[in-house]
Amino acid sequence: MTDSTPLLNDSTTPRTLAAIDLGSNSFHMIVGRLQNDQLQIIDRLREPVRLAAGITDDDRLEDKTRRKALDCLQRFGQRIRELPDDSVRVVGTNTLRRIQSDNRFLADAQQALGHAIEIISGIEEARLVHLGVAHSLSEQGIQRLVVDIGGGSTEIIIGQGCSPLRLESLYMGCVSMSQRFFADGVISKIAMKQAVLAARLELQPHKQIYRQLGWSMAIGSSGTIRTIRDLVMEAGWSDNGISADSLKKLRDTLVRLEHTDNIDYASVSDDRKPVLAGGVAILSAVFHALKIDRMLHSSGALREGLLYEQLGRIRHHDIREATVQSLAKRYHIDLQQAQRVEDTAQALCAQVGEHWFLRQDDARQWLHWASLLHEVGLVIAHSQYHRHGAYLVEYSDLPGFSLRDQRFLSVLVRCHRRKFLKAALEGLPEKMHATAIRLATLLRLSVLLHRSRSQQQAPDIGIAIDDKLVSLRFPQGWLEEHPLTRTDLDIEKKHLKPAGLKLEYS
Repeated sequence: MTDSTPLLNDSTTPRTLAAIDLGSNSFHMIVGRLQNDQLQIIDRLREPVRLAAGITDDDRLEDKTRRKALDCLQRFGQRIRELPDDSVRVVGTNTLRRIQSDNRFLADAQQALGHAIEIISGIEEARLVHLGVAHSLSEQGIQRLVVDIGGGSTEIIIGQGCSPLRLESLYMGCVSMSQRFFADGVISKIAMKQAVLAARLELQPHKQIYRQLGWSMAIGSSGTIRTIRDLVMEAGWSDNGISADSLKKLRDTLVRLEHTDNIDYASVSDDRKPVLAGGVAILSAVFHALKIDRMLHSSGALREGLLYEQLGRIRHHDIREATVQSLAKRYHIDLQQAQRVEDTAQALCAQVGEHWFLRQDDARQWLHWASLLHEVGLVIAHSQYHRHGAYLVEYSDLPGFSLRDQRFLSVLVRCHRRKFLKAALEGLPEKMHATAIRLATLLRLSVLLHRSRSQQQAPDIGIAIDDKLVSLRFPQGWLEEHPLTRTDLDIEKKHLKPAGLKLEYS
């Protein structure tokens, strides 16, 4: 990514954006300023936290690693604490996915930063890596292979322009591989051979389809591949990127050196030495499985992808909208019914949003997506379709959504009908429960009012909130003309009780 990259729209007001990648090996932060159609990088920070090396057998963090991580986040937080929430994106990858049950660490980390942390899936990580790489390259028309070796996972992508065509996230990284085969720092010929074989086994299910798709250029991102590139060029084994021959020479050299302490190259920092052998083993397996002759390095990576994702949202080009629309199309959603439900839900929200402390822009967005997908489970069966739909939303790969946001959308789909089970809120942070209940209630009422799927416009309905009381006011005589709706409202009274809400209507 260049220091000054042109954008599509003018912006005369300076705006600072920040992106933080909480990786399994290092924490990275990048800060940019958006002004006058330019994104200018103004700050970069990196600290080798090695989070993956501090995981206990019960998927928690050792105290030493926890302190090191929180100290780093305190320093990062000082830089970004005063930025508004919508100008900062912080994502956690493989290691934070593993320790999600350690709620105390996540809470402490968010407090140290002063901003929320999103935990993303491996596939979402791969998409963002590709986005960052794509914006760092001048060749936009060719099909490329992108490889990113992180501390706990390796992402492999084939894409063209800014669009990924194939995404995979493999459960192997430079830290985990080094711990498994080179934990004591000893680099033996047998250990290197076993490490490469283990990585090839991870690649085995995917290599054929990647070869068939093909590419014109192989690009590596991340610190591991950059370090390997710098090392082979420093040693004079390659004059342009990483060649297959130079990678073999590096692998053989590491075996001859016998121990990580003996690695003595200017291009290899002290914090990179303990995990270099694991990274070399993974890259060697990638070269072998995909028959790569040469790989170049890109300065763009996950954090740059996050910045461009933010720019897309600022410019109202939100990948999440495209994702939801794609899901609706794939599962043949009745778009007219979805629109009717959304119109009524939005009208109700406009009346009570302030009283219920709902941020209008966010509430409107979630109601739009939930209305569009509330019937997605019908593709499986009508019986319990709200449960089927919630499952599809939570466990599908949804580009642009963090795992938490997928869970939130899943809860709205799950709770749009039948009994309102508060157990459905499990897995969401407690501070999100009230918002989920309130948005789900608005969605439920709208779905109920459009049960007939009539194309006639819904009546003007007033709604008022008084503590836990939800009051609906219908036009005079309307309920008498719609006895089925009155019956449904009587049933809804019982369904809302577990949510702590009382419903009345007139």
